[in-house]
Amino acid sequence: MYETKLRTHTCGELNGKNDGLNVILAGWVKKKRDHGEIVFIDLRDRYGVTQVIIEEGRGDLKEQVKNVRGEFVVRVFGIVRKRPSNMVNKDIKTGEIEVVANKIEILNESEVPPFEIKDELSVQEELRLKYRYLDLRRDTLKETIIARHKTIQSMRTFLSEKGFLEIETPVLTRNTPEGARDYLVPSRNHIGKFYSMAQSPQLYKQLLMVAGFDRYYQFARCFRDEDMRSDRQPEFTQIDIEMSFVDEEDVFKITEGLMKKVFHDVISYDLETPFLRLTYKEAMEKYGSDKPDLRFGCQINDITDMVKNCGFGVFENSDFTFAYNTKQLLSRKQIDEYNDIAKKYGLPGLFYLKYTDEELKGSIVKYLSEDVKHKLIEKLDIKNGDTLFLASGKWKRTLEALGACRRKTGNDFYIKDNEIKYKFLWVTEFPLFEWNEDEEKWEPCHHIFTMPRDEDIEYIESDPGRVHGKLYDLVCNGVEISSGSIRAFKKEIQERIMNVIGLSNEEAEKRFGFLIEGFKYGAPPHGGIAPGLDRLIMIMLNRDNIRDVIAFPKSLKASGIMEDSPSEVDEKRLTELGLKLIKKKGS
Repeated sequence: MYETKLRTHTCGELNGKNDGLNVILAGWVKKKRDHGEIVFIDLRDRYGVTQVIIEEGRGDLKEQVKNVRGEFVVRVFGIVRKRPSNMVNKDIKTGEIEVVANKIEILNESEVPPFEIKDELSVQEELRLKYRYLDLRRDTLKETIIARHKTIQSMRTFLSEKGFLEIETPVLTRNTPEGARDYLVPSRNHIGKFYSMAQSPQLYKQLLMVAGFDRYYQFARCFRDEDMRSDRQPEFTQIDIEMSFVDEEDVFKITEGLMKKVFHDVISYDLETPFLRLTYKEAMEKYGSDKPDLRFGCQINDITDMVKNCGFGVFENSDFTFAYNTKQLLSRKQIDEYNDIAKKYGLPGLFYLKYTDEELKGSIVKYLSEDVKHKLIEKLDIKNGDTLFLASGKWKRTLEALGACRRKTGNDFYIKDNEIKYKFLWVTEFPLFEWNEDEEKWEPCHHIFTMPRDEDIEYIESDPGRVHGKLYDLVCNGVEISSGSIRAFKKEIQERIMNVIGLSNEEAEKRFGFLIEGFKYGAPPHGGIAPGLDRLIMIMLNRDNIRDVIAFPKSLKASGIMEDSPSEVDEKRLTELGLKLIKKKGS
């Protein structure tokens, strides 16, 4: 396959058709089995495993490999021999053959690894990250990295065929706060000034549209100094896409085509397109989340009007009351777990009803008339053995609490054995602004570079809470894969949006002057999207955390355990940069 001076074939390509062929293989010893007269070596490289046999009478070779153990690097000269049909190993690609060794070279020795190189591993992740280069030899992780490569190649092919140009933008840029904290890089040539590591290419890609490059993409490295989670890394990759003279439908069409091709090319799975669409309001009111998992039902229902005058004070005095049916008979202990979730979202708790022996039961059932009970049974499709949860309060808080409970229901009962592997949808029409009660000011719901919906432009200043943006999120299996928007491409609209969140024209000029300046010279209507490559692969390959799809990830503490980063810096280097460390109190 890939012949070099040191090998003629890889360990994953030989088969019965190569019977009798002289070959040279090179790789790592996966396993050595000494049966006395005969010795077997499983030789492994990136491409697969080949069984090597040292036959009876080859005492010289046996002596040579006597001290060989797992992970030694060896080169094998030998002849391919087809195995008898009853000896074929169907678990490996080369299972039809073995290589009879006539010469073996030890290219390098190996110490005993800190853990066994196998897929079923029960060692702590910290140890795996410390020896990541060994961890990457395991088939599961190796195949993930190969799938990542295939994903990138598939995307490049698709976007190139659609007329997109791959253009790099700067990683070292100026500080333009985009939500998360920036990683700052001090400048040696400009003492006292700092670059920021780009959180995204947002402003540059918009200026590429101004420049006339109407179809752009890049695999952008992005850096955000934010709290870590299982689906976050301080540095990550996004497929950054921007187009001119488009509306939302154009972005949807390109993105759906891209996803369809990638899933087909990488895992041979055919996605159904077009994807379902829900507005932000619909997603929240049906699923309690702006990134709902649609692989199972358990929809939330608005029962405010139904129970408003039932005589129960909580329902009567609350703005909203919502409910959902778990379609499961839950124990008291399980119900308490749901209550704990609701409390984390600021609710005093949940109310619950069970339907057994053809009747509703629960502490609040006495407040419900027969008519209300009948309507509840019908609206929530209640059957014998069902448990439903009810919650009252403010619109967003109540829905988010029930949404979190619904996710628990899905994880506990529906997702594991679900036939639906992937459920994509678009969530659209997000509010452009949201009110920060603590700071008593408006903030962007996503980011400030978004065009308001045409019918809402007049309300930007007078009623910001009413304004919805040309915003859209791509969601799969309850995970946000991507955010995008049609951009605010007119200088005056961009400035009005900035004013609402408290940025004066002077402050906006200071932070984003180069973008606003560009808008003076004929910015076209434009929009785009930026799917997260790492998250996409994590979902596509059904991995539990994002670190499993990155070759050299950071730990949950944002540290590089293998290379021991971040590290201290010599005082001389700090002086060159005009910096001096100040100890924090208590450190």
